[in-house]
Amino acid sequence: MNAPDHPDPQAFVRTADRPLVVALRASLWLIAGLGIIALPFVLILLGSDRPTAVHPLWDFAMGCGFAALTLAIAQFALTGRVKLLTTPFGADIIYLFHRFLSWGVLGLMLTHFGILYIWYQPALGELNPLTARWELTAGRVALVCFGALILSSELRKRVGLEYHGWRILHIALAVTGTFAALAHVLGVGKYSAMAGSRTLWLGIALVWAAFLAWSRLLRPMVLARNPWRVTSNEAERGGVHTLTLRPEGQPLRAWKPGQFAWLTIGHAPWALREHPFTISTAPDRGPEVSFSIKPLGDDSERMAKTPPGTLAYVDGPFGTFSIDREATAEGFVMIAGGVGITPILSNLHALQSRDDPRPVILLYANSTLDEASFREELGAIAQDIDLTIVHVPEEAPEDWQGETGMIDKDLLARHLPDMTHDWPHMLCGPAPMLEAVSKGLTALGVPARRISSEIFDLV
Repeated sequence: MNAPDHPDPQAFVRTADRPLVVALRASLWLIAGLGIIALPFVLILLGSDRPTAVHPLWDFAMGCGFAALTLAIAQFALTGRVKLLTTPFGADIIYLFHRFLSWGVLGLMLTHFGILYIWYQPALGELNPLTARWELTAGRVALVCFGALILSSELRKRVGLEYHGWRILHIALAVTGTFAALAHVLGVGKYSAMAGSRTLWLGIALVWAAFLAWSRLLRPMVLARNPWRVTSNEAERGGVHTLTLRPEGQPLRAWKPGQFAWLTIGHAPWALREHPFTISTAPDRGPEVSFSIKPLGDDSERMAKTPPGTLAYVDGPFGTFSIDREATAEGFVMIAGGVGITPILSNLHALQSRDDPRPVILLYANSTLDEASFREELGAIAQDIDLTIVHVPEEAPEDWQGETGMIDKDLLARHLPDMTHDWPHMLCGPAPMLEAVSKGLTALGVPARRISSEIFDLV
């Protein structure tokens, strides 16, 4: 009897997603980013009308100010959902980088101001905004805005700041702070008065305005022309609700299993009510898409209760958590916690639809067995593909014979033989679980390059 023919996994990989192409594009973006940051300094150093240097410490303070403004404007590109930028890295990594880079922007601003305050205080002029020169007050406004932006983001959940209110505040502070910083640099007019430097900053200001126009005006207009309709809302185990949406305009294009999209339900695309959710179905089952939502906050609770017939908007796809990036893998290890199963479920559906023969070991952690969303669906998938499922409830029923507790090094060793160490290890779940599992896998000898995580909390 002849073995059944199986599709070649390479057939599902686009040229842009091939490892060498991804690495090349990522390298080019990093080089471009460093070049953009260095450009103001190059123009100043090479400019024939460069001001006479005061002192190296003064020049360092000016450099910190220029670098802060350049990085602040770059933040709008990082969060602008530009697919050319996000594809090599993954949108979740870009957003994480944006978060840490924000601290860098604030640090550079504080260094700029601190050096002037301690060693060159006369250059700061009046501190009273009512009597100070406007361009100096603009710089202080920028510093306050970026400080408030970071504090409100880091403390949002602790102080109970509602997500929608935080988003409006975040955007207002970012736009106001960046505009004030640009006004400060152009208004002070020492280094920025140089011919090449002023042209550069005016050009950067136009690029910034273009990003604002795209993200807050043009992209919502495109989404508004391609609405979706919620056709069903199915309750799952663990409090999860799966919403199925039908396109009433253009369906998603170039969609890979495991990717996510920004979903707006019941509001216009301009309302800042979108949230990132994994597309839990596989591309093979399009054009309808499903999103599995667990009520973890004010907006997600509202979205989980969406009735059929509600209008929605889908911006995507984004993300790199996909088997299509691992076409040469001999098998897969997938580890999920709670609703982190959704991108893994999408990948498993793709393997099922493609009749992919490669083995998969799935470790799935939940607080209880009853909380394991899609338990029956996973069992059905295991009937069609080589899928081994290991449920790990934190609290197991009395008659439970399987694993229990947390996923640690010993549990991993019991279920992951040495031959799996070079397989892709795809992790998705709460951050503490991901950290513990990653450490356990590393201790077992799994190379770091074979461990990838879907960052669970983008917002």
